[in-house]
Amino acid sequence: MASRKESAASGSNPMDSPVKQIQIDGLVVLKIIKHYQEEGQGSEVVQGVLLGLVVEDRLEITNCFPFPQHTEDDVDFDEVQYQMEMMRSLRHVNIDHLHVGWYQSTFYGSFVSRALLDSQFSYQHAIEESVVLIYDPIKTAQGSLCLKAYRLTPKLMDICKEKDFTPEALKKACIGFEHMFEEVPIVIKNSHLINVLLLDLQEKSTVADKHELLNLSSSNHLEKSLQLLMDRVDDMSQDIVKYNTYCRNLTKQQQQKQQYLQRRQQENTQRQSRGEPPLPEEDISKMFKPPQAPPRMDTLLIAGQINNYCQNIKEFTSQNLGKLFMAEALQGHSS
Repeated sequence: MASRKESAASGSNPMDSPVKQIQIDGLVVLKIIKHYQEEGQGSEVVQGVLLGLVVEDRLEITNCFPFPQHTEDDVDFDEVQYQMEMMRSLRHVNIDHLHVGWYQSTFYGSFVSRALLDSQFSYQHAIEESVVLIYDPIKTAQGSLCLKAYRLTPKLMDICKEKDFTPEALKKACIGFEHMFEEVPIVIKNSHLINVLLLDLQEKSTVADKHELLNLSSSNHLEKSLQLLMDRVDDMSQDIVKYNTYCRNLTKQQQQKQQYLQRRQQENTQRQSRGEPPLPEEDISKMFKPPQAPPRMDTLLIAGQINNYCQNIKEFTSQNLGKLFMAEALQGHSS
């Protein structure tokens, strides 16, 4: 905990992120992958706790442990107590036990949600350096490790503290879907002994068949990503319809309010000309209660998820196009 206080005190600008880089041990990556392979099935999400320490502006993640799977019948299970006991046990065996964040698997990049926002806000509000690691097993199974780290931006942290997600508050804070999460670069580091072991295993292992990386078919990855993108676009259109309905109702009420005030003013003028007292004062705010504005945070999250799908599709299609151009060039050269 002392390193956290020193790093926080050394920062010159409080709005800057206290974490500029994340260093992860290879053992942590293997534990996360193993956790999903053992307990994750399809779209089922697995989660766990990240442990480590903070060195200046670098967050070093040296260990992790999973959240156990439990059903609604396990009413006696206390998740907080389980975490405390695990960290206490790790401390007894002289392993880094400081809580520095959490990890979660994702299904085709579907991780931008209100649950993730609330969880990360709780972690980051309690521990400033906390991060969330997003592991994509679908991309990893295709041959490239997909592990990304995210934090909430300072603007979004302020909005979540106020718990004011009205359109006016978000507009005043200049919050858009691109200003919700900030990605932190990741570096995977192994000890020298592990590097020597990996080189030894590489020499002893047979040559892996990598021809599947040149496969020109797009499999079902692109189709599934497009289907998920269409579903989120439908959700976005429904939210837009709700907001447009709110705007129309608000405009209609404002017009009714102005008409009422004009009629009242005309009637008071007529009563004054007849020497009668004006009408008693009335509370206009009680007579014309403004309609409830729909929360805009869900819309921002949907927009952020749509942006994430688009980035994934862009990366996937760019790789396929590169292979197609290469195949075309090879065919032209051979002919």
